[in-house]
Amino acid sequence: QLQLVESGGGLVQPGGSLRLSCAASGFTLNYYRIGWFRQAPGKEREGVSCISGSGSLGTYADSVKGRFTISRDNAKNTVYLQMNSLKPEDTATYYCAAYYTVYGHSCGREAREYDVWGQGTQVTVSS
Repeated sequence: QLQLVESGGGLVQPGGSLRLSCAASGFTLNYYRIGWFRQAPGKEREGVSCISGSGSLGTYADSVKGRFTISRDNAKNTVYLQMNSLKPEDTATYYCAAYYTVYGHSCGREAREYDVWGQGTQVTVSS
C-alpha cells in the first residue's frame, strides 16, 4: 500500500523555523515527483513547492520563495520542507503528495498532477 506520512508540524512564533518531513512507505520515492501543498480554513489549497524525482529541480510559490527550501533524501525515502522566517499567514495544514514519472527533471504545483497524498500536518504560526 502506497502511503505518505508527514511530520514536523507544530506551533511556532513568527520568524521561527520548522522542518517538515514526508516519509514514504510501500514504495520508493526515486521515480516520484513530490509536491508540498497547504490549506488554511476557508481558503483554497495552495501548491507551496515541488521537487523533481532526480532532485534537480525545485520550484516555489511566490508566497514562500526565499523562505522555504525543499529537498529530498532518496536513501531515506523522505522529502523535506525547511520553512524559515515563518509568518502567521503560513498557518495551514501541510500535505505532501507524490506522482510517479520517468521524467525525473520536472515537477509542478498543481494538485491534479499528484495521485498519492498524505494525511497532513498542522503548522501554526502565532505569538
